Amino acid sequence: MAGKGGRPGPPSGATTLVILATLIAAFSLVPLGYVAFMTLTTGWDTVMELVFRPRVGELLLNTILLVVVTLPLCLVLGVGGAWLVERTDLRGHRWWALALAAPLAIPAFVNSYAWASTIPSLAGLGAGTLIATLSYFPLIYIPVAATLGRLDPAIEQSAASLGLGPWAVFFRVVLPQLRIAMAGGSLLVALHLLSEYGAFAMIRFDTFTTAIMIQFQSTFNGAAGNMLASVLVLLCLLLLVSEAKIRGNARYSRVGSGAQGLAIRMRLGRHEIGAQSLLVAVLVLSVCVPLYSVVRWLIAGGIAIWDPTEFFPALAQTMGYGLTGALVTCVVAFPMAFLAVRHANWFSKLLELSNYITSSMPGIVVGLAFVTVAIRLVPGIYQSAYVLLAAYVLLFLPRALVNLRAGLSQAPRELEEAARSLGRSPAVAFFRVTLRLCAPAAAGGAALVFLAIVNELTATLLLAPNGTRTLATAFWAKSSEIDYAGAAPYALLMILISIPMTYVLFQQSKKAAGQ
Repeated sequence: MAGKGGRPGPPSGATTLVILATLIAAFSLVPLGYVAFMTLTTGWDTVMELVFRPRVGELLLNTILLVVVTLPLCLVLGVGGAWLVERTDLRGHRWWALALAAPLAIPAFVNSYAWASTIPSLAGLGAGTLIATLSYFPLIYIPVAATLGRLDPAIEQSAASLGLGPWAVFFRVVLPQLRIAMAGGSLLVALHLLSEYGAFAMIRFDTFTTAIMIQFQSTFNGAAGNMLASVLVLLCLLLLVSEAKIRGNARYSRVGSGAQGLAIRMRLGRHEIGAQSLLVAVLVLSVCVPLYSVVRWLIAGGIAIWDPTEFFPALAQTMGYGLTGALVTCVVAFPMAFLAVRHANWFSKLLELSNYITSSMPGIVVGLAFVTVAIRLVPGIYQSAYVLLAAYVLLFLPRALVNLRAGLSQAPRELEEAARSLGRSPAVAFFRVTLRLCAPAAAGGAALVFLAIVNELTATLLLAPNGTRTLATAFWAKSSEIDYAGAAPYALLMILISIPMTYVLFQQSKKAAGQ
């Protein structure tokens, strides 16, 4: 149907999509509503007593120190590695480009298990910083490398022609253009630091997340744990606001694709050996040490640790939850992605923002929210697969949403209208044109959600039905009992499953940067 001026009006199903997207957004705010409700119903005097106490101050100090120390190290490794790969004549730079993303294939709690079983005395802030840095610096490296790869080198060449040296060009010209990528990557690292449980519990380093889990296990969702969750959510929201302030409204892009010249790679000369040595050290510490530890325990355990009665059910349940969760998340994300691309306005942006706020919360907070809501309102679904899948959807919805938005933006409405003008029904035109064009992006988003579900620990520990054993929870049960050999097969499988998904993430970042 045509609107004013002959312009096509919104499809008849737009209202249905708005209703669905609104319901999804409302549902995604359940964890935030839970935190607010528990804070209000606890009573002001009790809140003051539980929040303003020495233990909370200790946890706050540990968490802030962890972020303050780890984040600069991740920035140095991420930005420095990206610059070496994209802007110098580093030998083997194509191989290093992928190798520096490899640590993402090793879950942080597996990394911690490897280091703790190799050096049992490893503990505290120093250990937490080491493991977190080695696990999370690729979250900054990948977007920065992708951004460097698409920057027009003509700007750098112009600066050099005005007499600026290589370092002056980097700090005054290149680095400001990396601000958005650095801010986004830093936000991801900081949110991971706030939400990580297994990696820090294994090395006996107390953070808000580990303390909340201890409170939950001892008092089953008591007031003290809820108040800790409130403080943790406040920290997450402060991080979101800080990232938005740092990012600002700046946009570093060219008008039109144009013809981009080749970047002039800086000659390392005698610094080549030092650069290669540094990268080798990072790769050894972040990848080789965990792999060595896993293989060592596999050999020590022998054939006995490959018990099919434990191993295959954990693998089957992990694949089942991963595939089902990825499919459901993509289906749930589609209405919001469609509205964001085809009907962009303040309302669609508000709906989309609600999901990003929820996904920034740690898995333990989302898990506590679903435990409380299920027990109080619908006890029949408590500890069911439906509740666990719903938590997965809320935690990882943006991973599917971002990819679906990119896919739909490459399937303009005009193509669908052309198919309808040739006699196709709206439904047929949608499925054969729009859905077909965005299918690769949807598959990429599903792969990323699948990877996240495979490696998710805290929400799964809280919400999994009785008898459920995923690879992550089975690994955690074995490693918590200091059965490092028994945990090794589960660690190996998680790494093997994560490798292709990490490659997908790396390739997608390159494609997104080139758009």
